[in-house]
Amino acid sequence: MLDNEIVKRVNTALAAEFELDIEDMVPEASFKDDLGLDSLDAVDMVIVLEQEFGFKIGKDSKILEIRKLADLYTYVIDKRNLLVE
Repeated sequence: MLDNEIVKRVNTALAAEFELDIEDMVPEASFKDDLGLDSLDAVDMVIVLEQEFGFKIGKDSKILEIRKLADLYTYVIDKRNLLVE
């Protein structure tokens, strides 16, 4: 799966789950300030991503470092690359 396909799937899944405008789903968007998501939404986000991509996130400490969509894209791309290897 190509990186741009992952970005599109992340955007589509999150926009549907949280009723976000796809136009707002840009790499520099902050979950809290730009998208209006909070820590409770983060739990739902983990579930959505696990279902969308078929991998476990669980209590991965790297997830705590994610603040912007770009961070999330990188996380998901890295996670998928590990599974493919």
